[in-house]
Amino acid sequence: MSNFGLTSIIIPTHNGLHLLASCVEAIRLHTDVPYEIIVVDNGSTDGTDSYCIREKLILVALPENRGFPEACNRGLAVASGDQALLLNNDVQVTPRWLSNLLIALWSEAGVGMVGPVTNYASGGQQINLLYRDDEDFVSIAERFNRSNPVKWQETERLIGMCLLIKREVMTRVGVLDERFSPGHFEDDDYCYRARREGYKLLICGDTLVYHAGSVSFKARHPQGWNDLIDRNRNIFIAKWGVDPWKLI
Repeated sequence: MSNFGLTSIIIPTHNGLHLLASCVEAIRLHTDVPYEIIVVDNGSTDGTDSYCIREKLILVALPENRGFPEACNRGLAVASGDQALLLNNDVQVTPRWLSNLLIALWSEAGVGMVGPVTNYASGGQQINLLYRDDEDFVSIAERFNRSNPVKWQETERLIGMCLLIKREVMTRVGVLDERFSPGHFEDDDYCYRARREGYKLLICGDTLVYHAGSVSFKARHPQGWNDLIDRNRNIFIAKWGVDPWKLI
């Protein structure tokens, strides 16, 4: 399945070494197509840099926490893949996850970005799922992740927790808008821009990954969570004249 070329997996992180290590371990265990891992460290003080060097990961080290959009952009700047995948550090990938997403991404020229379904998300990517523990989730995903175009669904938005993007899209659309830092709605903005360029977005209902859910943001912004969402929603509305919540 190597005919899709190299995928650059970009993982922003900030003091989340325990999450990052599990994320990388799952990638290495469950990925059967060529990839590179680029970790963008947002000024961590928990040994993330040493871990990345030890594990021979590509490391982009920022002196302070610049937020998710800028971290992604720094990762995209050094990515050498034919496509890039933005991945939250609190995501656990599962068997055949990337090969399934690639099949959907390259199914036709007009598809620009794809994303999986998951246990925790906003909008159409969340599915109801009963599972006992991590091992049970992987077992469910093993049965679930069978490539099936019937389960692909065109959508207006994909969330950035696990977002696969063709390089052609990045060339035409550009990078994430850093006005949305530290994060929220930068993925809505990017999807909106891609659709304005004529690209299709697909939810891959044949690919399931685990998402713990906004762990880093909640740790850093425990009081200002809703304020941040409101601020960035208003940035989106001012930019496009559209309420992003009406796109969900």
